[in-house]
Amino acid sequence: MRRTALPQHREVSVNGITMHIAEQGEGPLVLLLHGFPESWYSWRHQFQPLAEAGYHVVAPDQRGYGGTDQPSDVDDYSIFHLVGDVVGLIHALGERQAVVIGHDWGAPVAWNTAMMRPDLVRGVGGLSVAPAPRGPVPPLVAARQRFGDGFYQIYFQEPGVADAELNRDIRSTFRKTLAATSGESDSSAATPTAPAGGGFLSAMPEPEKLPSWLTEADIDAYTEQYQRNGFTGGLNWYRNIDRNWALTAPWQGAPITAPALHITGERDLVRGFYPPDYLERLPEQLPGLRTVLDLPGCGHWTQQERPDEVNKALLEFLAGL
Repeated sequence: MRRTALPQHREVSVNGITMHIAEQGEGPLVLLLHGFPESWYSWRHQFQPLAEAGYHVVAPDQRGYGGTDQPSDVDDYSIFHLVGDVVGLIHALGERQAVVIGHDWGAPVAWNTAMMRPDLVRGVGGLSVAPAPRGPVPPLVAARQRFGDGFYQIYFQEPGVADAELNRDIRSTFRKTLAATSGESDSSAATPTAPAGGGFLSAMPEPEKLPSWLTEADIDAYTEQYQRNGFTGGLNWYRNIDRNWALTAPWQGAPITAPALHITGERDLVRGFYPPDYLERLPEQLPGLRTVLDLPGCGHWTQQERPDEVNKALLEFLAGL
């Protein structure tokens, strides 16, 4: 019986914080950046295939998450801090370059790292979230006009409110959130909104049965990891959305020139945020785009829902660099 190697864990000093990382393998560095509400664990299916193919695979708990420090100031979660963490991590690992792949919130960090520090990024990829052109007005202003005051990103803005709701029952928060936005859910592609007088979880039923790709042991792992810091660190990323828009003005219209990959799920709720032809228009921002994978029936949790297809695409992309 073949033994499955497990990633190793350690802490590194990065950009003024102590960061927890999981890592496996030796070779060229591949950074895997998780989203919200996740951790390094969301990449559990990617470690062994990439490591066996000859890569040093590193998935951190990003700033404010899991075993990594959670600064108390909301301003310490700007896109400059998040990109700075990736730059610091590359250097802390003794490397000069990396391939940077992100899912959900990790994708904007990957895209911005490639845009701001192209010298450090050999290749870049985003799962679920594509690079978005910087618009003429702050993003939350546009979101409120389009989706209303209940849109989840707006609901997340008031410090302490969503924090208390999501922290009330961490296990239930993960069961509801991961199940409701899975491709196996009837409501997977629905725009998440908090009803008047309700919260983010109000419209999400407690699932009687978990999706086929998710186990109670997975829920246990996330629950345990969130016992330390809760959800406030991740929510603080959302509280910098409009600030990030202001800070990134110098990169207005700048292309992301590194070799690029984008993977999306047909039933991913994020698809509703983009124009219908956004896949066809990706080369406008990604002139080095090499791979686009659109997964039928897949929801938001791309690399967890469809690990085999994602791993195949990542390995082909990496081999071509």
